[in-house]
Formats: sequence, C-alpha cells, structure tokens
Amino acid sequence: MQESVCQEEVYNSLYRKHFTGLRNYVYYKCGDLDQAEDIAQESFIRLWQKCADVLFEKVTGFVHTVANRLFLDQVRSKKVSLKFEKDQITQQNNEDPYHILRTEEFRQRIEEVISDLPEGQREVFLLNRIEKHTYKEIAEMLGVSQTAVEKRMAKALVKLKDRIEEFKNI
Repeated sequence: MQESVCQEEVYNSLYRKHFTGLRNYVYYKCGDLDQAEDIAQESFIRLWQKCADVLFEKVTGFVHTVANRLFLDQVRSKKVSLKFEKDQITQQNNEDPYHILRTEEFRQRIEEVISDLPEGQREVFLLNRIEKHTYKEIAEMLGVSQTAVEKRMAKALVKLKDRIEEFKNI
C-alpha cells in the first residue's frame, strides 16, 4: 500500500526529513536565511494543501519546485548575491597575521566567484559540493535531466578553476 502525504504522521516525517535541505537550497539561491525559512515553510504549507494530488515519491521534487517558484516571485528583477555564513574559525595566537589576512582575502574571493556563477551553475555546485546531493538527486530537485546537471557542474568547475588561477597571479 502506498503512503499518503495527507496522513499527518507521514507529512510530519517528510517535513522533518526534507525541511533543512529545502531551506538550505533556497538559502543558496537568495543568501538570506530568514527568507529561506519563510519560503521553505510556505512550500510545505502548499504541500499540505495539495497533499491529495502529490505522490509520495514526488514530494522532494514538488517542494523544490514550489520553493523555486516562490523564490523567483520574490526576486524577479533583483540580482541574487550569495552570502555564506561565516564559519567561526578559532585562530591560534601564534599564527602569522599576514597568513590570516591572506586566508580571509582568499575566502572572500572564493565566495565572490561562487556568487558570480550563473544561478543554475551555482545551485548545482552548492547542492553537490556543500549539501552532498548526487547529480540524480539534484536533477530531480531542479526538474532537469541528469545530463543538464553534469553540464552545469562542468561549466561551474571550469569557471572556478580559471578564477582561482587568476588569484595565484595576484
């Protein structure tokens, strides 16, 4: 017997399983954690409203599609800039200040390069390298073919490599 998304315990389980990943997916698109939380919440509200129409196996794709559409509605004419949460790195007192400065500059440049990637490439890169999703999972989330995901990743990696090479020459 197939599980129904309309069963409260099934829905709650899906929410617990997919909410964080969905929120992170939107966060990588918009760079605003509060906005990402709101969009993820609204996506699950819409899942509940349409639970009878959504197959259990298609829940991930459904909430990602809804989230993507909600995001695009909110930022239709704005350029999206990516902001990573800064990791708190404990520095040892004996570290060279020059090394600390260069490390911070490099981190900022990497964030800038990633945020300058076209949206599709940036999404695929972050979902694969940060969230650790497979190409197949990403293809399902974005509603594209696995080949499209592979091409986006290849292009993103080439651009990142080229820009990192530029940093070495500075």
